[in-house]
Amino acid sequence: MRGDFIESMHVAYAVVVDGDGKIVQNWGDPNYLTCIRSSLKPFQASVAVKAGATEAAGFSTKELALMCASHNGEGIHVKTAESMLEKLDFDISYYECGSHAPYDKNSKHELIKQFQKPTALHNNCSGKHGGMLCLSKHLQADPKGYTHIDHPVQQSIMKQVRMYSELNDFPLEVDGCSAPIPFMPLYNIALMFQKLAGSNYPELNVLYDAMVSNPMLVAGTDRFDTDFISAMTGRAITKVGGEAVRGLGIRKENGDVYGIALKVLDGNQRCSPIAMMNVLKKMELLSIDEKSQLTKYQKTILKNHNKLSVGSIEVEIM
Repeated sequence: MRGDFIESMHVAYAVVVDGDGKIVQNWGDPNYLTCIRSSLKPFQASVAVKAGATEAAGFSTKELALMCASHNGEGIHVKTAESMLEKLDFDISYYECGSHAPYDKNSKHELIKQFQKPTALHNNCSGKHGGMLCLSKHLQADPKGYTHIDHPVQQSIMKQVRMYSELNDFPLEVDGCSAPIPFMPLYNIALMFQKLAGSNYPELNVLYDAMVSNPMLVAGTDRFDTDFISAMTGRAITKVGGEAVRGLGIRKENGDVYGIALKVLDGNQRCSPIAMMNVLKKMELLSIDEKSQLTKYQKTILKNHNKLSVGSIEVEIM
């Protein structure tokens, strides 16, 4: 909104599933095919956990959380990724994710002031790639080419993703960090996040606990994922993906567990947190205290360069 008028509009689809895999509620097409992007990270990480690779490497819960992260490239993230490489006896040259500037502005400016260029450690996917290198070492596979679909690492990951998603097959393309990434219906993404928040998969339980114990490692300063996980105090997790896809798993007090998948069709991230918050409110899944801690994500006030309020981002559920 700009003032009282609609200036731009984004359309989002969402689907909620329960522990029986039944659709509890949906808006838009629950079978809408989309790329899962970085929302897949906990499930990619689960393969190294299930294989015993992370335990053999001595990874901490912080390092496990970073494996699931799309992080800001802040100091805590870079140091944690460095620690993972040291435990594997690898160096930064093993990474195949490429580099980009930190998402965090202060961290980005600090690099500039020090006349330093960002490295693969600043890449938001550096934790995920540390986990893939960990699995490669455990499998005694040549780490070179670990992002290629025919590498044992990716073959192991896709086998497990097929199990979680309950899909026999799915199209694969190349993610921003060069690893293969599937397209799948929103329903199946929601199904996976229901399992992540459930208790039937020990490897997913380990990662769920790591994420809720270390929300700062999952994303970072002023990020919805970190703020949401912190506010929910162990009751839920969420994981963003590129082009405004998002998965969420939440535990109800009565023991029920829901999985939610959301996709903003035009890929715009600015309304993804607000859309998800409104889904949770519509489903009455948040307490008064949880909603109060997440107030800034329920309606965004838009300000101009003079800090004057000129509009807002709001949600209307159809």
